[in-house]
Amino acid sequence: MTKNEGGGKKAPQPKRPWNDDLQIDFDRIRSVGEECISEAELKELLISRGRGAEGPGFVLYDGFEPSGRMHIAQGVFKAMNVNKCTAPGTNGTFVFWVADWFALMNDKMGGDLAKIRVVGNYLIEVWKAAGMDLSNVVFKWASEEITEQADKYWPTMLDVARRFNITRVKKCCQIMGRLEGSLTAAQILYPLMQCTDVFFLKANICQLGVDQRKVNMLAREYCDAAGIKHKPIILSHHMLFGLKAGQEKMSKSDPDSAIFMEDAAVDVERKINNAYCPSKPEEPKKPASGDADTPIDAGLQSMHLVEDTLKNPCLDYIGNIIFSAPGASFSAGSKTFQDFESVKKAFLDAEISEAELKKGLIDSLNELLEPVRNHFADDPTAKELLAQVRQFKKEATTATKDSKVRRLNLVEEGKVPAGAHLVFAGMPTANPTLQEAVDIIMQLRTANGKPCVLFLSDWTARVCNACNGEIKSIESYHVILLAALKALDAALMETVKVIYQSEAILANPSDYWISVINVGRHFMLNDVMGEDTVDADGAGVVVGRLMKVADVLGVSPASLSLKKSLASQAEGALVERFFAEKLPESMVGPSVSMFAPKPIRLQAERESDAYKTENDEYFLLDDPKVHGKSKMKKAFCEPGNITFCPPIAVASVFAFELGSMGSITVKRSDDNGGDITFSSSEEISSCFGDGSLHPGDLKAAASSIIVEALDKLASGLKSDGEASKAAKGLKAFQKKMAKKGKK
Repeated sequence: MTKNEGGGKKAPQPKRPWNDDLQIDFDRIRSVGEECISEAELKELLISRGRGAEGPGFVLYDGFEPSGRMHIAQGVFKAMNVNKCTAPGTNGTFVFWVADWFALMNDKMGGDLAKIRVVGNYLIEVWKAAGMDLSNVVFKWASEEITEQADKYWPTMLDVARRFNITRVKKCCQIMGRLEGSLTAAQILYPLMQCTDVFFLKANICQLGVDQRKVNMLAREYCDAAGIKHKPIILSHHMLFGLKAGQEKMSKSDPDSAIFMEDAAVDVERKINNAYCPSKPEEPKKPASGDADTPIDAGLQSMHLVEDTLKNPCLDYIGNIIFSAPGASFSAGSKTFQDFESVKKAFLDAEISEAELKKGLIDSLNELLEPVRNHFADDPTAKELLAQVRQFKKEATTATKDSKVRRLNLVEEGKVPAGAHLVFAGMPTANPTLQEAVDIIMQLRTANGKPCVLFLSDWTARVCNACNGEIKSIESYHVILLAALKALDAALMETVKVIYQSEAILANPSDYWISVINVGRHFMLNDVMGEDTVDADGAGVVVGRLMKVADVLGVSPASLSLKKSLASQAEGALVERFFAEKLPESMVGPSVSMFAPKPIRLQAERESDAYKTENDEYFLLDDPKVHGKSKMKKAFCEPGNITFCPPIAVASVFAFELGSMGSITVKRSDDNGGDITFSSSEEISSCFGDGSLHPGDLKAAASSIIVEALDKLASGLKSDGEASKAAKGLKAFQKKMAKKGKK
């Protein structure tokens, strides 16, 4: 509700009544789609934002990938559809998303962004000449718009990615004409970004082909997951058959499968005369192997939502192109037809022959294409663009090592020192543990004299759904972690350069995300997933791994320390392979080492955790010192067991490795042998292993050490105002998640 001048609330405005003008607009717009999801939502949209409505109008969107010549479905058919959707007074704006980055991901034009840009400009020239009314049309280049508003676009994409698993995203990859087994990792980014486009462009209607239906449905599913009230309406237009038998759609790679917008009259005549043109349905072909009852084209059935057993491309052209224009007619033989059904009936009843039908179609198509031909023959800019596009098609593209690498360059920007030792902080958690902080310090200490960089991957954390993807909680975790690291080793942290991933990316988002895309283009999806990831896992895992390689590229370190796990081993292998296989020899990859942490967990892993809690299992960063005693008292400490002995681990880490203590004295009564001093963890293990050191005495010594460490931590966190505030925020998040878990 809005407030009136007196400060009260206005009554809800009554909904506009449906009228004849809105019905005419609805019928015209609806005629564009073979399917509309949903008609009721389209009517509501026209009532609230259509003809005569106050406030902004509605936005339709379609994206086109600059990938080569434009066929007639993209050209004339699309121009007519746009004109129907944006007819004068309708109050709709059609936004064309020039998807240059998407073409890069799909490896079009050999992944050359400059060539892709030329093709995009050529396509715009085609539409100008094809009769598209551009008065309510806007062209937006993906690379420009995304870069200018990177702080809005990329967080949305990360949020989309974290809400879907790999299986769901792979189902969308038909939009790229790729089978699941042949996907590169970059092609997983494609549907995630296309889904993001809908919300970034504030589109009310997705007006794309039926082949894009799955990714548009992903956008509607995202609304459910993210709590977005108004879902985008999906208006999916028909996909024209290819001109050859069995072609479910046109193919740019087969020039005879379609009429292209600048085809000469002789080319149109040849292609149509050779086109498949049955007058009765044919039996579906059977596959060479497998299920004998499965048609060979079963995997492509989603291309057409309306059943067409005839699959005659000539009739398809007549019905969806020739008769798409207002007031159109079609002549064949000695007859002129005013509607498509009459043409189809006359052909099936043999009132007009195949030759007559094709002759009429050739004449009609050439009439539509002549203005385009003239434009590309007479306009110097258009002529040059077409020549370039044709030349690109002739040029072979071969994979070579890049001489110029598009990447974030934090060394050149002065953000990080050259030849650094790089350490990544782990994924944020609702309960930051002492183990996490200790491991980072130990990794930083393996720098061997090199300057250190600590990388806080906040955006990767979000896409991997850390802290349920909540940005504030991820920020709070990092604030607390940094305060803890300073409290544990202030001298070391004074020398460490801390980099927040989001800040680094936003300083140069274009180069960063192009590097992510290029990493994805280089690797097959299965390589990025590795052995530890399955299709049921979140798609964010794949995105996060591509980002990890891009992050390393940005820092360009001399050495990289990763905390040992199956996931980090997969990431380390990707880093090493990308530097070796893709980058010039001048870019030497880092030496990658796997850090094996010394676990300081307090309980042994068991099949059932019903009788232990996470708080008893680990020391937390915000544990008061009293918890040092209580948790150590309950810690696992089996007599003689030195394979897993938390008190020994605690003593070793905090006395000998992190601390400066040269020895540990275990207090014992004279009856138990008196005090004993140890100068290494090995000495403690030996004594405990042979039974000469009692678990109670060992725990008492370890308790004293951990209490001192926790007291130091508590003082550091308390004196840091930001950390204190962050701790409260993280506690609130923990309570919220606990409530969710109980529901």
